[in-house]
Amino acid sequence: MSFDPQRDLDDNTSMWAETATFPEVLPPLSGEIQADVVIIGAGFTGISTAYHLIRRHPNLKVVILEARRVGNGASGRNGGMALNWINGVDAREPERTRRVFSFTRSGLDWIDEVIKEHGLNVRYRREGSLEAYTESQRAEEAHKKAEKLASWGIPVRYLTGTELEKRVRAEGVLGAVEDPTAGRLHGLDLLFGLLPVILKLGVSVYENSPVVRIQEGKIHEVTTTGGTVRAPTLVLATNGYTPRLGYFKHGLFPMFSHVVSTEPLPMERWRELGWGETAGFTDDMDRIAYGSMSSDGRLLFGGGGNLAYSYLYGSRTAWTHSAEAQYAFVQSILRKYFPAAKDVKIAHQWTGALGITMSRVCSMGVIGEHKNVLYAVGYSGHGVVLANLAGKVLCDFYSDHHDPWLTMPFYQRPLGGIPGEPLRWMGYKIFTAFTGRSPRKYEADR
Repeated sequence: MSFDPQRDLDDNTSMWAETATFPEVLPPLSGEIQADVVIIGAGFTGISTAYHLIRRHPNLKVVILEARRVGNGASGRNGGMALNWINGVDAREPERTRRVFSFTRSGLDWIDEVIKEHGLNVRYRREGSLEAYTESQRAEEAHKKAEKLASWGIPVRYLTGTELEKRVRAEGVLGAVEDPTAGRLHGLDLLFGLLPVILKLGVSVYENSPVVRIQEGKIHEVTTTGGTVRAPTLVLATNGYTPRLGYFKHGLFPMFSHVVSTEPLPMERWRELGWGETAGFTDDMDRIAYGSMSSDGRLLFGGGGNLAYSYLYGSRTAWTHSAEAQYAFVQSILRKYFPAAKDVKIAHQWTGALGITMSRVCSMGVIGEHKNVLYAVGYSGHGVVLANLAGKVLCDFYSDHHDPWLTMPFYQRPLGGIPGEPLRWMGYKIFTAFTGRSPRKYEADR
């Protein structure tokens, strides 16, 4: 299978990229090499997979191919929210709910641990996050759900009044569920910190090496614009870009999220404007609005309605359009929630491609005639934690150790239900225009 890498390259710069210290550019792949594992994509999934593989199997020859720079995709263009839970999975049964929460919390804990173990300079804070509710019935239901989760041992609580105002004073918010274990991550700090760690351990990383052809077999041949890697194991660490490689064309689609961030302000000033003691919040709308606060006082904001999200015909993953209307809309939602911040300047605005499934549940598994293609895709907005966790999961799959994951909702989850073009584009446009919601197929939890 082959594809055109030039259709997927863009120059969209995020606040994270503007505030990161980039490492030196690594050379592109040149010529033919042999490896044990070839990983496509150097974002959270690819880097964490390489890290776990080389730590567990130090004699492996692991190669990462990145079309542009490390962290160029969603890992460097997100809203910074480091959240628990798997999107699309409801809390219906105590044991399973505890298992899912424990899984995602272990991802947050791993970020803590790897930062400390290697002495990484990463802007990462776990001051909790909020699910904010703006409608009375939904707020009441959220309150009941929070009490149920707390009774199951999940450390969440429902906030109103003074307790809520200490966290956030957003216009129209009636109450919020607080998860004190969640937080906010500067993803490029983590990736750029882990990069020299895995390089020292023997992983080879090639930047500016877009894959143009994959020939599967007992030994895969992965060809870039400059060379070829032959390896018995292939890892797809490309999330929303994966259909461009020929995989999951009817199970995954790229959704663009438009994000803005303000100029930096002292936290004392933000408290006057309505932001308090929390790393971030999401609201209760279908086309979810979210905000997070950077360590230097920049409020990142995205979502809030149809204009905050986009789908391009043909599942394109490079945003080549003007997005001024989209950014203006996102700013209007920010100022709706924080009217006192109406004069705060917007310093950055960018667009990133998410990997979305119809059920919103991600999938991690093994495919291919020879069962030697590993993948983790479809994080559907929860990729900051799930994509980092994917490294451990895929390392277990490589080691033929599936038992810990057999009962998890993402394990070998079938992906499908997305029609081809032009029905895909037409359906998206019509559905969102008439409902104000994102197309979704609800499935019973497995």
